[in-house]
Amino acid sequence: MSPQDSPATPVPRHVPVWNIANILTMSRLVMVPLFVVFMFLEPPAWRLAALGVFVLAAVTDRIDGELARRRNLVTDFGKVADPIADKALTGAALVVLSLLGDLWWWVTIAILVREWGITLLRFAVIRYGVIPASRGGKLKTVLQIVAITAYLIPLPAWTPVPLLYVPHLLMGAALVVTVSTGVDYVVQALRLRRKARRDAEN
Repeated sequence: MSPQDSPATPVPRHVPVWNIANILTMSRLVMVPLFVVFMFLEPPAWRLAALGVFVLAAVTDRIDGELARRRNLVTDFGKVADPIADKALTGAALVVLSLLGDLWWWVTIAILVREWGITLLRFAVIRYGVIPASRGGKLKTVLQIVAITAYLIPLPAWTPVPLLYVPHLLMGAALVVTVSTGVDYVVQALRLRRKARRDAEN
């Protein structure tokens, strides 16, 4: 077989760090302090501005993931920056809502402990294997964003009382899924570690 007839060796594709997906991820991080500032400004219009920033940031989370997968723009930087941007956005929103008295502190603390605890757990067991994101984890993210959005919507004084409980009900559902998926990830990590030790012994 001549060199011309031999199959071409595939050349590894270099994905630049500063691609559109990662730029959207970084823009989400930039929007976090902007959201916080808007939340503490007095006129009700700023609350709407904060709502707009939060929704826009949440939308970029969806878009950057789709772009990274469809255009093969997945990078190690994106794998680290994307979840950090997500947790910074939801974490800042939860803390601000608690500071303003709209959300109980114990709810915020429970969610933040779970979020950052699972992130640290994933890094701790990465030498044994990767804990993949579950459907429950994705549902948790959606419920958190929907619940926070409900808290951010300014309601007029004539709002019917039942509607005032909607944000609390949504956050309750988000809390249940957040905690339950956190327990599931802990179980997965323990199994992963146990399996790795058994394989090492054999």
